[in-house]
Formats: sequence, structure tokens, C-alpha cells
Amino acid sequence: MASFARHAGSLHESATMNLIGRAKAMRAAGIDVVSFGAGEPDFDTPDHVKEAAIAAIREGFTKYTPAAGIPELREAVARKFAADGLTGLPAARTIIGIGAKSVLFDAITVLTEEGDEVVVFSPYWLSYPEMVASTGARTVYVATDAAANYVIDPDRLAAAVTPRTKAIILNSPGNPTGTVQPDDVQRAIGRIAAKHGIVVISDEIYEHLAYAPARFTSFARLAPDAGDLTLLVNGTSKAYSMTGWRIGYAGGPKELIDRMIRLQGHATSGPPGICQRAALAALTGPTAPIEAMRRSFDARRRLMVDALCRIPGIACPVPDGAFYALPGVASFLGRTSPAGRPLPDVSALSEAVLEEARVAVVSGEPFGAPTSIRLSYACNEDAIRKGMERLSAFFGQVR
Repeated sequence: MASFARHAGSLHESATMNLIGRAKAMRAAGIDVVSFGAGEPDFDTPDHVKEAAIAAIREGFTKYTPAAGIPELREAVARKFAADGLTGLPAARTIIGIGAKSVLFDAITVLTEEGDEVVVFSPYWLSYPEMVASTGARTVYVATDAAANYVIDPDRLAAAVTPRTKAIILNSPGNPTGTVQPDDVQRAIGRIAAKHGIVVISDEIYEHLAYAPARFTSFARLAPDAGDLTLLVNGTSKAYSMTGWRIGYAGGPKELIDRMIRLQGHATSGPPGICQRAALAALTGPTAPIEAMRRSFDARRRLMVDALCRIPGIACPVPDGAFYALPGVASFLGRTSPAGRPLPDVSALSEAVLEEARVAVVSGEPFGAPTSIRLSYACNEDAIRKGMERLSAFFGQVR
């Protein structure tokens, strides 16, 4: 067989997708597994969104769509981003993609090549470095600390910037930390980006899931000096419980968006029109379903974090947003599981938790958190209580 591309060959399998698949297989085999792995709301897609898709099917809106997305959805995205702070953004500077993930991938692909650098704040969503690696560019990690609730230190960012820095990826509220970055921190990031001419890719997919006293404000509004260098990325998956509909979108500099559109035109073409009509209904429709989900996630957050903090040896910063907790489990590493398995690292610990406690958690290692595990509270309260009881019993018997 012919050799493969070096950069693609270095990519790692998604730890979250692998774990979700294993948990589903165990359940299919009749094993009672509590899954805290998926970054996917357990709520149904709102009715008005589903009805918009059904209407599109009945109207025969089932043909190819423009590579950049249907005009009416791009207009709605432009209005949203203009309200977020990208003043005067026209629809021509937006793109609709197959999930926010594909939009991010397009942006990194057209921005970077071998020799370039992209700053990522650690802990990070595990796909960011893999996307960067696929282009031959290098990820530069800027660490944040659990003791400071993973708030970014702008001085660390400034020290990491070099003439090769092409982009900074910001994710607030963040996955896996749940941290909402403070306004002054985001302003400082904008000043650094503007000073050095660096594109800021602001992934705001969890914007509607911030919990008091934290509040979400778009990077574009906080850092207008970097407006010409800002790419806002968002989607309908999280706040509207539309993960399977696969609609993401972005808005930003014309030269960047034009190149992303050309790449998408050859890679995937535009997303399905039915899904775009559904996304249009989501963005322009009632917000009550979003608020109901946010309240439920907030209650689940408090339930899970309180239970984690009662387990001796576990430290868990309180997340400000999204639907993840990132407890530290360093005190259990190098020990032995209740069934006698060695626990040299968090991957082995996560494996033992799944096999012995029948709870699916994700190792923090691929997220840049090698002494933590990630738990999603995008599940019902009964599942959280059951899972926490099992975790408490498991960790209480680690030797």
C-alpha cells in the first residue's frame, strides 16, 4: 500500500467518541452503565425546530444548498453576530457548516501550515490540537490552573506569542473546565491579538449555558480592537439540543471566510437544507426551551459537584458554564483499584471506573488535564445520584 500523509497519520482517536461507543456497547449487552461521557444534552430538540424541518421536507426543500449555507440562515447568523459585537457584519462574511467542528477545522486548515503556531489554553477541547496537527502546524499550550478555576493569565499568553503565531483559540464557557473567562481577561487577549496581528478563533458554542453569578459576553463585544481579527464560531448543537442535526456557523474577516467557503465547497458542500431550516427556526424562535434547559443543567451541576466534593481525595473546581465537571484525582494515581488493578495514570483509572464501578468518565489526559477526569452532567438527576454513589464507593476502596 502507498504511504499515508504524515500529519494525518499522527492524529489520535477521539477519547470521548471511543468511550461513548464502549458505554453503549456495554448497555446493549445488558450491563447497567451510568454514562458521564457524552457532551450531548439529553433533552429533545424543541418542537418548533422539528416542525420547521418537517415543513421543509413537505415543501420539497431537499436539494443541494449553496456551499456557504442558505441565504436566510446566513442573514440570521449575521444579525446574531452583529448583536454579539461584530458591528455591521454582512451575511457575506458568514458560513454555515456541518457542525461547529467542521467550521473550526476549515478555519484552522486555511489559516495554518507547517511552521505556524496556534495557541491553545490548557485544559482544552481535545480536538483543537488534532486539527492543528492535521495542517502540520504546532500547538503552543498556555496552562491555566485549577486553583484559579482555570482562568487564563494574559501574561502567560503574551510570553507564548512568537512571530510564528497565527491564531489563538479561545473557548468560553469552556470544555472541559466549564470556565467562563472574565471580561478583563478577554479584553487583554484582544489587546495582545491586535498588537501582533493574530487571529482569535472564539468558540462560543456554550454561550447559553453560563450560571450565575457568571455571565457570558461574546469576545467580539469585549475586544473591539481585535474585531478585524476575530472569528466567532457557534452552532445549534448544545443550547438547542440539536447535536445530530450538525449545524455550526461562523462569522469574521472576509478573506478568511471566503477561503473557508471555497474549502467547504470542495470538501462537503453546504449542510442539508432541512437541517438549515431547523437551525433558522432555532435562532429566530422562542428562547423558553433554552432557559428551561439552562435551569436544569444548573441544578444538575450543583448536584454533581457537591457529590464529588464529598468524596475524600477529590478536588473539583465549580464550573461556571457548559455541562462538565473536571475533578482532580491525583491522590488516587499510583495506587490500586478495588479489584486490584494498578492505577498509574488517569487513563487506567477511567478504565477501572468503567469496568468495576460501571460508570463512564473520560480521562483528562487528552484534554491536557493529566491528573483529572471529565464528567458530563448532561443526564438526568437520578443518573447523577446513582453514578455518584458508585464513584464514592469505588474511590473509597482504592488502596
